[in-house]
Amino acid sequence: MNIVVIGLGSMGKRRIRLIRQMHPEFTVIGLDAREDRRIEAEEQFGIGTFPSLEEIDQKIDCAFICTSPMSHAHIIKNCLSRKWHIFTELNLIDTGYTENMQLAKDKGCVLFLSSTFFYREEIKYIRSKITQDKHWNYIYHIGQYLPDWHPWENYEDFFVGDKRTNGCREIMAVELPWLIATFGNVVKSNVISDKITGLKIGFDDNYMIQLTHDSGNKGTFIVDVVSPVAVRKLEVYTEGSYLSWNGTPEGVCEFDPASKKLRPVALTEVTEHLDGYCSFVVENAYRNEIREFFDVVSKGKIPLYGFGQDQKILNLIDILGA
Repeated sequence: MNIVVIGLGSMGKRRIRLIRQMHPEFTVIGLDAREDRRIEAEEQFGIGTFPSLEEIDQKIDCAFICTSPMSHAHIIKNCLSRKWHIFTELNLIDTGYTENMQLAKDKGCVLFLSSTFFYREEIKYIRSKITQDKHWNYIYHIGQYLPDWHPWENYEDFFVGDKRTNGCREIMAVELPWLIATFGNVVKSNVISDKITGLKIGFDDNYMIQLTHDSGNKGTFIVDVVSPVAVRKLEVYTEGSYLSWNGTPEGVCEFDPASKKLRPVALTEVTEHLDGYCSFVVENAYRNEIREFFDVVSKGKIPLYGFGQDQKILNLIDILGA
């Protein structure tokens, strides 16, 4: 299989590294308009690179789109027109969704959207415990100071510093798909948000959100790009049951009714962590969703998440004001 990774920033490099580990028999090339990124990818991975789609001189089967979100719609359309299967990172805006979903159908191509948290073992375990015979409450806080997201570059030059694709919006786009799949569709929301930092951004930097789900479950969802300590803290509870998670693979705990104590949950997957990222960012889920994409392409597997579902999530985020 011949694969082009479009966008050779941090996510593009991650996808190249994982694809080559998983499928050394695949041919991978890179594409980026920036010469410095092309040179870095060539030196780090020993791959060929190109500055534009028009200059690629070989057959391509799949494209991994790892550029900034606002560029995705045009690139997806261009690649689908060439009958390439698509794996794309989060889009954060729904520009071109309807057109590209139809184009993928017309061309017989897979249009696969990253939704990494569906593939985390901690999330799978938590979801398996949320029974439908009870109403559950949850409190979930995710926060990290925006300049610390990518300390190697200025946040003003990174898409999470742009109002249209801002950091709070990205956190919501990452977390809401699995929250809704677990607790039900949102039927009511209440939002308090403002800006409490001196960051040079044109959007609110913290949100306190109350969500009521159609299942009767309800939660408090706190999102910010303010906290100087990277935090991901989840509590889920109902009568007789309690789960907590600190965001790390070893951090799931569950209430034991017999001992009346919290016990750690041992998950079987060996964790892979990349230097330079906080402890919440593990490689396993990225690897798992790449595997899922290739299964969708080669075996016709139905993906866990798609553009139609994401369009509804993005509409909800618009309602929440991010």
